Order: sequence, then structure tokens, then C-alpha cells
Amino acid sequence: MKRRNLLTTVAAAALAAAPLGAMAQPAYPTKPITVIVPFAAGGPTDALARVLTARMGEALGQTMIVENVGGAGGTIGVNKAAKATPDGYTILFTHMGTLAVNIALYKTLPYDSQKDLEPVGLGGTNPMVLVTKKDLPAKDFKEFEAFVKANQKKAQYGMAGIGAASHLGGLMLNSMMKVDVLEIPYKGTGPALNDLVSGQFDYMVDQAVNVLPQINAGTIKALGVSTLKRLPQLPNVPTIDESGLKGYEVTIWNGFFVAKNTPKNVIDTLNKALVTALGDEKVRARLTEQAVELPEPKDATPEALRAQLKASIDKWVPAIKAAGVQPQ
Repeated sequence: MKRRNLLTTVAAAALAAAPLGAMAQPAYPTKPITVIVPFAAGGPTDALARVLTARMGEALGQTMIVENVGGAGGTIGVNKAAKATPDGYTILFTHMGTLAVNIALYKTLPYDSQKDLEPVGLGGTNPMVLVTKKDLPAKDFKEFEAFVKANQKKAQYGMAGIGAASHLGGLMLNSMMKVDVLEIPYKGTGPALNDLVSGQFDYMVDQAVNVLPQINAGTIKALGVSTLKRLPQLPNVPTIDESGLKGYEVTIWNGFFVAKNTPKNVIDTLNKALVTALGDEKVRARLTEQAVELPEPKDATPEALRAQLKASIDKWVPAIKAAGVQPQ
């Protein structure tokens, strides 16, 4: 009897002294997960989030609910996710603009992209297309560039707002062409695209998923793509790089993040569900139709996304400052 009590006491003491990491982690997830998208519903990031999280939810055995928290170039939604309880039940799906580009566009940010968030994995990359109003007198990129340079005082380009993908694409294009044209900010891609179709301004550079329907309908013209390879969806449209503006490459990556101090087992579980979604044939077919470039499993790791974020900061912050853009 005494021996049994002694063994019980020793076992209890050993358990109490064991590090927390050695104890069994609680099951995850046990309830629905909120996915914050820091933009309005209907945009490319929102659409991609909904496709991926529907399949991820199936893999996790829980519903993933997309919550659109727009405003201030995405900073409001990102900050809400960064300040959330780090338990994996509030996660973030956003594009590079909010985490890399906004560092240069805003004097102060309520979050630190690299310190306040933990990467989960890359969700997909959207290529961009240079599109013009239908009656712009340019048949290809070289004629377009000549037209803009000759008409800087009256040429106009539109974009969906400060920090939007179309802002970045146009900013880099104008900077590399060394032109100073009037920019027209809109409250979203929809209004901007409507005005381009009606000829209210001359051109914009926006994500392919947004402009493909209008290009195919013939209501706007496509004069170049932002990737270094032509897009399968637009095989007859040259890249801007091959058309003479060497080095022009702008793509918009989207990724999942969680608040700092989220347990590693939670991040690993979410990443496993993401890889499952990315490998699903139906998901891949649906997103490929929208010109989304999906990563391979080796490129969808938290470590790969961390490196992607750093590379984007290193690229865009100096580029925006060099372009003379004043922080908001």
C-alpha cells in the first residue's frame, strides 16, 4: 500500500514538472472560424478567400465564415485580426498591399506586419493586365507608351483607391515609363472599371480576374500583362516586359495569417487544410479560370510566406518612395 502511494506521488510530481509543450495540445478546431478579409465583398481577394475557405472548412470539419472589414486601405481589417485572441478562431486573408505596400503609403500603421502576425500560407497570386478605354489610339504597348508620353498633361489613369492593386500596378508602370499623369482614385474596382468602359479616363492596370470579362466582351482593350510570361487566358496579349519596358513585373499575392503567439499546432492544422484546398482539382480548375496562379505545396508553407512578405517589403517600400508618393 505504501509502495503504491509512493509511485502515485512520484508520477503526479513528474506530471506537474513537465513542460507545457510536452502535454497534449487541445483539439483544434472545435467551433467555427472567422476569416477577416480587409476589403469589400466581391473583390478578387474576397472571391479567392471564399473558394479556399469553403474547401478548408471541409478539411477542418468546421465552418469558416468570411467577414469583410474594409476601410483605410485594408488597415482596419488587418489590425482587427492582428489584435484578435491568438487561438486560431480569427484569421486573416489579405493581399500584399496591406502588409508590405502600406508601410510606405501610411505615416503610421496600427500593426507591424512582420511582428504582429504569423504566416500560415500563400493562397494564390493574381496577375495584372494593362487595359485602356476602347477608343484609345494605341494598338499595342509601344504605341500606348508613346501616347502617354506625348499627352502627359491630359492623360489619366484610374485605380480602385490608395493601396489597391490597381494603384500599385499603375504606380509602377508610370514610374518606369517616367511619366507624370493625373491619377483618379475610386472607391473600389467596380466604379473604376465602369468609368473605363464608358471612356471617362484612359487606362488602368488591374487584376486579370477583374478585367477578363470586359476584355472578352470587347468593351476595353488589353495591351500588356504584368507577368514575365503570357497568360493562358490571354495568349495573344504580350507581356509588358517583352514589349519593351524591361523589368516590369507586378503580381498580387494573397495569404493567410494569424495573430502573434498563436500555437504552432493551430498554424500547422490551418496550413494542412490550406494545402488540401490548393490540391483539390475542383478548386484549382475554378481558380485557374480566373487567372489565379496557385502555389505548389512547397511554396505554401508559413516559412515561404514569411520570405515572400519580406521580399515584397524590400521591393515596394523603396519603389514607392522613389516614385515620390506622399504618405497618407
